Amino acid sequence: MLNRRLFLSACSAAGLTSPLLPGALWAMAADKPKVTADLIDAAARVAGVSIADDQKQMMLDGLNDQAQASEAIQKLAIPNSVAPAFVFDPVPAGRTFVLANGPLRLSAPAVHVGDVPKNLEDVAFLPARELAELVRTRRVSSVALTEMYLARLKRYDPTLHFVISYTEDRARAQAKEADAEIASGKYRGPLHGLPWGAKDLLAVKGYPTTWGAGGFEKQSFDEDAEVVKRLDGAGAVLIAKLTLGALAQGDIWFGGRTRNPWNPAQGSSGSSAGSASATAAGCVAFAIGSETLGSISSPSTRCGCTGLRPTFGRVPRTGAMALSWTMDKLGPICRSVEDCAIVFDAIRGPDGEDRSVCDLGFQWNADLDWRALRVGYLKTEFEKKPLEPPAEETALSPEEKKKRDDARSRRAAAQARRDYDRRFEEAALEKIRAMGVNFVPVELPEFPYDAMEPLLVAEAAAAFDSLTRSGRDKLLTEQDADDWPNEFRVARFYPAVEYIQANRARMIAIDKVAKAFAGFDVIVAPSGSTQLVVTNLTGHPALILPNGLRGADAPKPPEGADMNRNVAGPGTPTSLTFLGDLYGEAKLLAFARAYQEATGFHRQHPAL
Repeated sequence: MLNRRLFLSACSAAGLTSPLLPGALWAMAADKPKVTADLIDAAARVAGVSIADDQKQMMLDGLNDQAQASEAIQKLAIPNSVAPAFVFDPVPAGRTFVLANGPLRLSAPAVHVGDVPKNLEDVAFLPARELAELVRTRRVSSVALTEMYLARLKRYDPTLHFVISYTEDRARAQAKEADAEIASGKYRGPLHGLPWGAKDLLAVKGYPTTWGAGGFEKQSFDEDAEVVKRLDGAGAVLIAKLTLGALAQGDIWFGGRTRNPWNPAQGSSGSSAGSASATAAGCVAFAIGSETLGSISSPSTRCGCTGLRPTFGRVPRTGAMALSWTMDKLGPICRSVEDCAIVFDAIRGPDGEDRSVCDLGFQWNADLDWRALRVGYLKTEFEKKPLEPPAEETALSPEEKKKRDDARSRRAAAQARRDYDRRFEEAALEKIRAMGVNFVPVELPEFPYDAMEPLLVAEAAAAFDSLTRSGRDKLLTEQDADDWPNEFRVARFYPAVEYIQANRARMIAIDKVAKAFAGFDVIVAPSGSTQLVVTNLTGHPALILPNGLRGADAPKPPEGADMNRNVAGPGTPTSLTFLGDLYGEAKLLAFARAYQEATGFHRQHPAL
């Protein structure tokens, strides 16, 4: 039997410095009594290196004289909650931040004194800021609001599939306590008594935390996630644990596909699928989602919500499922920008557990002079990009010709949808100019950003290492090439050296993007553009907000289209993204709120 440490040493002595070769060879030999020359050849082909016969013999002599002792780390059964011994820091060299804390300076509520809804469901789509005023002034009780939202969740869940677990007993006790405290003059703030939903990657004691994944349906934890504790402290009322695509991918979970309230034939996108769908459907006052690479942005766009992805390291992830320790962020999904500011203020800041979280302040001021902010826009990202010219072709078989024609048709249809949506983006730029903003064009630096995406998958594969090794990954609902089971297996062949090299490239990207964004408080961008990958890698905050509904003249999704990926269609929302400086959420939110109030798109809601 082989000793792994000595085996790796022998590989090194033979001049085999690529970590992929010994890793692959060790995996191949794990269940065999001896390493053979054939195994070394197979591993060498995977690693893309060449090994001479005398080198192989030298390795064999050394390896097979030793006894195996290994797998000690695997036997530790490290839980998902344990982070690696490194912490990602998005701050470029030489930058410092001094941000003060202060009380929330809220906008004047839009609901009028004396307004008591005759039908409580008339307030279902109100922003949390306005619901807060109704609860604070005791025109609506937290108990009544909680029961109304619970009833709506149960009414629409059979169509939209956005609930995994109801937390009814907990919610009713919290709502009753909130009403008693408010009646006695103990008002905790604008979230007091408001019902909310948690993406089911947040642990809640006494309830399953399923991560949306087959094989985890009965998983539970003995302590609430830190974000849940903080919202409890703010007096908010947790009424449900909402869906996420399995292990935070897409909108398909073990119970089905979460749907878009604007078009239930379409998925809600993900992975914060239920958080966006339930918020858009007027079934919670707000929700918490998470983003690693688009999981707040994409469902907020699809469902017409307002979502905040904070700066990396702003909100503690303690008690939340880990996917990528250097990219995971928690943030609010709401019906207005100010709602995002209120929720963010309640959940931000260090907790002594998540070592990535910084101790920097935040002051929300709804009356901040946004006209004094420096605003840019990603000029190239807004411009029309022509279709690639067809490649030269030799004689094609009928099957090849049909495949080519189908691909061209799909590209042309995608271009038509993109051109249609560009109208909304151009209108947004004109509206912002009309608000008196002097735009400055900004360009993203040229850099191989996509080449760094394997960092995410490598970390995710480590987070779910036991799932792959045990074979339990077959319990996950989705099993295609771009789903987690296959992605995790592929990531096991990602060399350690290449992981480190990609992180070094990421540091260069951080510096390049920091220089490009220098001097700007806010940068306006299309939601689905290159910036999504870039800013998730660099840790910048983003605010995604609805930007109007597609009309009856919008291109229709092609027949048989994958409704998870096809975002176009009449009557569905579009979105716009505002990017901020690192830790610059206060200015980012203030400017986005000004645009939102000037357009009113957040007041639109689906006719369920």
